[in-house]
Order: sequence, then C-alpha cells, then structure tokens
Amino acid sequence: MHIIIEKGLKTDIEELALLYDELNDYLASGENYPGWRKGIYPTRENAIEGIANGHLYVARASGKIAGSIILNHEPVPAYHGANWGIDADYSEIFVVHTFAVHPAYLKKGIGSNLIEFAVQHSINEHIKSIRLDVYEHNLPAIRLYEKSGFTYVGTVDLGLGHYGLDYFRLYEKVL
Repeated sequence: MHIIIEKGLKTDIEELALLYDELNDYLASGENYPGWRKGIYPTRENAIEGIANGHLYVARASGKIAGSIILNHEPVPAYHGANWGIDADYSEIFVVHTFAVHPAYLKKGIGSNLIEFAVQHSINEHIKSIRLDVYEHNLPAIRLYEKSGFTYVGTVDLGLGHYGLDYFRLYEKVL
C-alpha cells in the first residue's frame, strides 16, 4: 500500500471529521483502548484547529485519509512535572496529539508510518525530542511507541477521571 503523508488542508476537514466519528463508532463497539468518545474527542474542531495552525498531517492511502497526527509545541499542564530525558524549551519539542488511524486501515502500517514521519519531520526541523501521553490501558499504542524507540517517562493524571481515564503514561523520544 502506497502511503503519502502531507500537511492537512482545509479541504480535508470533512473527511477528518468522518474519520474521527467512524473511529469512535468502531471503538465504542469493541475494546476502546484510548477511551475516546464520539462528540468529545477527537472532533471536527480538533481537525479545524490543527489545520488552521499548520500542525495536522494526514496519511493518504489510495487517495483517502487513512490516519492523522498533530505535532505542535503545546504540552498539557501535567507534562511540566515529569522527569523528561532532555531539558529543553517546548519550542524545541514536538508534542503528539490526536494520533488517529481509520478502522479500515488498522494493522496496515499507517500508525507506524505516521510515527516514522513524526520522527523524520522532527529531525528535519531540528527538534530535540518528541513527547506524548497515552491512556494507560491503550496497549496497542503503547506497543507501537515502545517499538518505535519511545521511552516511558512516568504516569500522570490529566484530569480526565470523569471520563473513566484516570492515568496516562508519558513517553519521549530524544532525537
């Protein structure tokens, strides 16, 4: 499967919103590893903001959006107390947000390709590390991050306990 990863465009918003909704429907029908909920996260607004800020990238397979990732310099507050592997200003760090793969493309390498893209793009941009958080029970994502060379940093409460998401694991890949 030929995959092209490129910056998302305004014309991608509707397809991204559909991807998020279809992914949330899929997760709701089985094992919801990330704990995402339709209408709460991710939503069309996440796509609009990511594209408007120039931080959202899409993976296309056969012309369709198979996945997406947001790379920006905006940590959540819980990141500030973590014992990261490198001390740097967030202008030199990418934070991964809204990393999603359409259900039709699960286990087809889209997630791995997006993470590989994030690493290469970060190197090209002279970024010092990539950081992310993942719900502690999202085992498929945790395996992908660890296989991709990310190091476990610690576990934090992101304040999402009211959604049943008590703790998140923090990961970092120093470049």
